[in-house]
Amino acid sequence: MPRLIDTLISYNAGREPERLALKYAALRQDPLAFLRGTSHLFNARMPEEKSLYKAPLAWSCGDLHLENFGSYKGDNRLVYFDLNDFDEATLAPASWSLVRFVASVLVAAPALQIKHDEAIEHGRAFIDSYANALTTGKARWLERDSAEGLIREHLEELRGRSRKDFLDSRTKLRGKRRSLRVDGDKALPASIKQSERVQALLAEFAAQQKDPGFFEVLDVARRVSGNASLGLERYVILVRGKGGPDGNYLLDLKAAQPSSLTPRLKNPEPRWASDAERAIGVQQMMQASPNAFLHALDLGRHACTLRELQPAQDRIDLSQCVGKSKQFRELLEQMGQLVAWGQLRSSGRKSAANADELIEFGQKNKWRARLLTLAETCAEQVESDWKEYAKAYDDGAFKA
Repeated sequence: MPRLIDTLISYNAGREPERLALKYAALRQDPLAFLRGTSHLFNARMPEEKSLYKAPLAWSCGDLHLENFGSYKGDNRLVYFDLNDFDEATLAPASWSLVRFVASVLVAAPALQIKHDEAIEHGRAFIDSYANALTTGKARWLERDSAEGLIREHLEELRGRSRKDFLDSRTKLRGKRRSLRVDGDKALPASIKQSERVQALLAEFAAQQKDPGFFEVLDVARRVSGNASLGLERYVILVRGKGGPDGNYLLDLKAAQPSSLTPRLKNPEPRWASDAERAIGVQQMMQASPNAFLHALDLGRHACTLRELQPAQDRIDLSQCVGKSKQFRELLEQMGQLVAWGQLRSSGRKSAANADELIEFGQKNKWRARLLTLAETCAEQVESDWKEYAKAYDDGAFKA
């Protein structure tokens, strides 16, 4: 491969400089943040291991790691805990996502005060839980009444939150009209041209909906969120919603890009109308209930995903796991189940393996130990890459 520095600069070429600088700073924080923001690098460096290609083809979010799970409000208005980022989604051997997830556990372990040997056992517990869930052949889901441990506590905490509180945290209220809070942390100002483009797009979209007035745009700002997507075109949009300042809604509009897993695939992917259609299509197949207002739209030459920005769209704070080995393992086991359920739910769709093939894969034991070893190798590579990146960043090599 080319030099690490050249690879990262080339991959991020053409991104908006202001938010790209934020991405580079985020990658410097720690190895897990680096892993989260460089899936393209991880996928390119993943070993060419025959056993990885023997697993049945399954739909995948394409970027599985510890922080790619969270709570969200589905289109049925119920709150779920599930996979929640499908930018890299693709059809790939079922084992590929597992390698990346276990590697993220090993990379995060030092910060969570977990020894390496214990982290390996946690990774093994995740794999076994995933495999056991596959063998049942049933696609279940997690919500408040079915979750356990940290996930249940997290969902219970959400019961006390209101949409008004969320709106107050992200907007300013003057009289009876809200505007977005542009604080440089979660949002940056949008130019007049950018705002006009977004308003025109939403007006066109609204004209096709049952309640066009719901999507009347009140304000637009550039959104700051996610390590991987920083620098891509992305907006937070305040719309009228149900009317009145407390009936407003927040939407997230994000430019889509090709999955970085595609170059590793030996079989051609099913065709999608756009990368936004791919990301949304896989999300709709894998989640028990997809995000509210999930649509693929074209913003000029960019295919974009639209969804509701919600107060219930949170991740587990991993710092809660420090010194709590039992709770951390319980969390990983439930995440393993979620991955299996998503693959089962989308089985047999658009060239994916059917449920019987996934069940057979889950019943086998030989691949599990080998996958754990490969995850160790990948985690070591991430640690090495991050150290090289951190030095280069400190030396000024990543000026956006």
